Amino acid sequence: MEGIYSTMVNPRGPSGALFVVVGDCALPVVPIASFIIFHRPLSFFAVMPPSARPSLPATDDDPSATSPLNAADDTDADEPAEAGEEKLRSGIQSIEVGFRLLEVLTNEPRAMMLRDLAQRAGMSPAKAHRYLVSFQRLGVVAQDPVSGRYELGGFALQLGLARLARVDGVKLARIALAQLRDQLDLTVGIAVWGNQGPTVVHWMESSYPAKASLKLGDVMPLLGSATGLLFAAYLPRSRTAAMLERELADARRSSLPGAPRSIGDVERLLDEVREHRAARVEGMLLPTIHAFCMPVFDSTGDLALGLIALGHEGAFDIAWDGAVATALRECADKLSYELGHSAQPR
Repeated sequence: MEGIYSTMVNPRGPSGALFVVVGDCALPVVPIASFIIFHRPLSFFAVMPPSARPSLPATDDDPSATSPLNAADDTDADEPAEAGEEKLRSGIQSIEVGFRLLEVLTNEPRAMMLRDLAQRAGMSPAKAHRYLVSFQRLGVVAQDPVSGRYELGGFALQLGLARLARVDGVKLARIALAQLRDQLDLTVGIAVWGNQGPTVVHWMESSYPAKASLKLGDVMPLLGSATGLLFAAYLPRSRTAAMLERELADARRSSLPGAPRSIGDVERLLDEVREHRAARVEGMLLPTIHAFCMPVFDSTGDLALGLIALGHEGAFDIAWDGAVATALRECADKLSYELGHSAQPR
């Protein structure tokens, strides 16, 4: 088209600037007096303010279709560094949403219908189905061809086995206890079952060390320590019977207050440990020293290790639901989860 075209200029200032769109190019228009005049052939043109220009629809094939606001690896040059770091930490929301389905399948002992799975995950069946199709392609989810129910797939099993093969419970516990020691400012430690009995393998003192003559490698008594009571309560009796008989015979000959005198007394102590899922003593092994020991379980439900916390009476909260017991139990539960333990049957 060739000729002279004119239109009125928007007099409102910069926000009313005009552009001519020629193919894929937007050319600014300079007003002359009260009119804009073009003297060139145009195959296609449109004159409009930038705010009114239509945007082209994004397509999956267009690499520029992703908005920088939604791209985790895009940051504006003028943006503060903290804002850019926040974008990098924001992650991909759709992955987190989809993993709600995997979390439900992990905690559910049986295969599930789509509608029940979607409801438990808090999404519509149509939305859940789209995620499940992708998870099936990856082998994370499997669908029974007869019933149509969904279950965790073979690759989910491989992920779990790879994690279990690499995890080191004592190493994880040492890291967790360092944080707990700083939080509570108490002496803490780790015990495992050795060939002689419950053995201390890690020890961290508080800023005011308890006067406990304990050291690495010490074997704790089954009936006179929180550590020993915990292992006696959760290990098979076949592994603890000989040690229990020896200590029970010694207790009958001693005058130690609170020491069990019969197998009935022992069973009552161990029932209390299992009821509270924790063992505690008040000055039994060491006068004026109180202690808790919490169980950490592995993927098979067996006792893997015990977490110990101890301190002086008067400065140590000995209540079953007190600050010390609560913090130590939370730490033990988190470690059990890391080792593959589930409180629910699978």
